[in-house]
Amino acid sequence: MVSVSKQTYAQRATRHSNPAAKALLETIERKRSNLCVSVDVTKKADFLRIIDIVGPYICLVKTHVDVIEDFDSDLIDELRELSVKHDFQIFEDRKFADIGNTVALQYSSGVYKIAGWSHITNAHPVPGPSIIAGLSSVGLPLGRGLLLLAEMSTKGSLATGSYTEEAVRMARANRDFVIGFIAQRRMDGVGLRPGESDADEDFLILTPGVGLDAKGDSMGQQYRTPRQVVVESGCDIIIVGRGIYGKDNGADPEAVCAQAERYRTEGWKAYQERIGLSNSRADT
Repeated sequence: MVSVSKQTYAQRATRHSNPAAKALLETIERKRSNLCVSVDVTKKADFLRIIDIVGPYICLVKTHVDVIEDFDSDLIDELRELSVKHDFQIFEDRKFADIGNTVALQYSSGVYKIAGWSHITNAHPVPGPSIIAGLSSVGLPLGRGLLLLAEMSTKGSLATGSYTEEAVRMARANRDFVIGFIAQRRMDGVGLRPGESDADEDFLILTPGVGLDAKGDSMGQQYRTPRQVVVESGCDIIIVGRGIYGKDNGADPEAVCAQAERYRTEGWKAYQERIGLSNSRADT
């Protein structure tokens, strides 16, 4: 069987039973984009404006709605409308990290009601398997998908070694709901015990810390290029934030469009190289 990293997104979509994973892979293939934009701004108007600008270039938008100071329910309605308008999926980067009962309430209820609108969310594996049980009790009936944080892109991250291995084992035990990882490399073979096989598994790898112009920031973030992430490390989706909309929250729409297209092109070209298609076909 051809390794997952050599298969097309379309081929992989046919093998996924989870609706969120299937929809994301189909969106990537349809839009020729493996770009996710992380929109971390504090004002509703900036948030929606940036998403409307980058929408045509992305497969996924990553949100942190809890940092939006003037959040209201209308924001979610408008976000969902933009998702349909521009054909992208939504990923609320909530990073749940509590016991099962608590995360089920956080996911379904409260101010944000994340399960009602976010196709994908994520969680730290620190609490153990109960966190997946709690989130899946809410999300699985809605066709949602979960990512586990197996690795992080910040300097000094503790998500390494046996921690990463246990995260992958938890995912393997819950493949109906856990669709992949936030990680810096493919997790194929990680955490396998003697006699176990990963021949039929296909976890999506979403990777933050992607940049074309900077190597890091003052808060410990480390950046790699799309080619390093997709070709050399075998990751599936590049996550970019400030590298696209800048420090001025996307005040220049033309500049934001140009950067979004730049990252989309580089991400797709890297994917085409990984699966063995020539760069001349990068946009076909």
